[in-house]
Amino acid sequence: MQRRKLFAVALAGVLATGGLAACGDSPNDNNKNANSGKQVDFLSIGMPNGTVTENNNPFVGTSAGAALGYRWMIYEPLGQWNNTKPGDPLTPWLASEIKWSADYKTVDLVIRDNATWSDGQKLTADDVVFTHTLIKGNEALNIFAIPYDSITADGNKVKMTFKTSQFTTQHKVIGQTPIVPKHIWEKLADPATDPIKEPIGSGPYTLKSFSQQATILTARESGYWQDPPKVKELRYTSFADNNAQATALASGQSEWSFVFIPNYQQTFVAKDPEHYKVWAPGVLGIHGLYINTTKKPFDDPALRRAMNMVINRNDIFVQAEAGYFHPEIKSITGLPEGAGDAYIADEYKGKNFTVDVEGAKKLLADSGYKLEGTTLKDKAGKPVTIKLSDPAPWSDYQTTLEIIKSNLAEIGIAATVEKPNQNVWDQNVQKGDFEASMRWTNGGSTPFDIYQTVMDGDLMKPIGTAAQQGNFGRFQSPEATAALKAYSNATDEGARKTALATIQKIFVEQAPMLPVGSDNVGAAYSTKNWVGWPSDADSYAPAQPTQAAALTVVLKLQPANS
Repeated sequence: MQRRKLFAVALAGVLATGGLAACGDSPNDNNKNANSGKQVDFLSIGMPNGTVTENNNPFVGTSAGAALGYRWMIYEPLGQWNNTKPGDPLTPWLASEIKWSADYKTVDLVIRDNATWSDGQKLTADDVVFTHTLIKGNEALNIFAIPYDSITADGNKVKMTFKTSQFTTQHKVIGQTPIVPKHIWEKLADPATDPIKEPIGSGPYTLKSFSQQATILTARESGYWQDPPKVKELRYTSFADNNAQATALASGQSEWSFVFIPNYQQTFVAKDPEHYKVWAPGVLGIHGLYINTTKKPFDDPALRRAMNMVINRNDIFVQAEAGYFHPEIKSITGLPEGAGDAYIADEYKGKNFTVDVEGAKKLLADSGYKLEGTTLKDKAGKPVTIKLSDPAPWSDYQTTLEIIKSNLAEIGIAATVEKPNQNVWDQNVQKGDFEASMRWTNGGSTPFDIYQTVMDGDLMKPIGTAAQQGNFGRFQSPEATAALKAYSNATDEGARKTALATIQKIFVEQAPMLPVGSDNVGAAYSTKNWVGWPSDADSYAPAQPTQAAALTVVLKLQPANS
């Protein structure tokens, strides 16, 4: 799941204003309208993405549509998943009825009869069958590795069967898969790579224009299957970095973003306490240091465990995450405090991370490593070095890497920090061309998605082949893969508990990824022009504008002065 996207390139400071001025409106027109009592009609959305690739393919995770989030305004899923309440049933969307079998190997759907594509053609069950059949037959599109069996339509009803239980992936099949029009997509030579310059979707918005300065979506004039949005235009701006995005929020130039803001109370909320809000609801997803286990000597679990023992997670939470953005991971299982408590195996209850430099040194010595002065030598006598990599504008990750660099030096590991362009970084991580990198996991309705992202052999690709959804570190453990399958296929809680205990034991003892902080799907936003945002009092949807359910937020917004 693309949940972060806090990236940019240093040259793009001009991006903050040029595109909106080109539309014939000042970036602050909404502020002027609000101050004068006039009703606003557009919403300014920002992400700190720097240069984005002109690509509207909803299946491409590195596209502008994914990076800025507007793919979910054009294309829609069968149901909407609220990951702030991950265990709740999905809300019917393009499917008016969603019914899973007891073993989660079959789902029966009733497709709405009043939905249309933005070119006026009717959306039918055939489009749903086409979409999922397309994914089934194209590995590059089947990013969630869904084991489809049969996909059939009967009138407005669709039946999908699967080779294994989809208990842990039901929200992906229904809530995170965009439905595409058969009459358009069946003509594409390569649906996995086509940039879809003129997207046709079932959502309430169409693409008006794309540029590096701004991407503009306008509300459909007719044909949307439910009440049209009050927001008539969405203006997406790609800011240079976190600082540029935070500045735009504080000035009112941007009204909605998912961005890390250091000292957010003083630098953002205090600028307009009545209207400026930050909401950061926790979910079952984490952030941590992925280690490429194909690179020696980091293929050795003992070395990875020692590294895990010296990371100062509290320093990272306080210094890198401003004490709010990614709450400190305390359990050695990697599960977030609160959301993950009920899932911690009995063996690990109450077992939390502590910084233990001396314990790490002993583990390394017992495992054949030698600390000579300030240099750790591996079993072959070579100095242990590691390259830590993340895009420069991700300020919280960069601070995290510097802290980890200092932590690793205490056991003789010499780390260097590399800062590639975001697109380069993303490709390198997916293709396994890295040594260690901070990154997020997918999130889900159970801890399955966390561990699957890190350890699932079914997601692993050869070095050089992109792995979009996980196992970036190419961790090979048939036992972990089998336990993940056992968990997802289990038909009772006892079997799930047994499988999860095995999964956690492997995660703790082999340390394929070093967990650091938990995830959130919140946002910084302004209520000056638009109201109806999700909050603690009404967490009806994730607030992050790149989430699949972001459309539910936009549809609920009302003009503040109405």
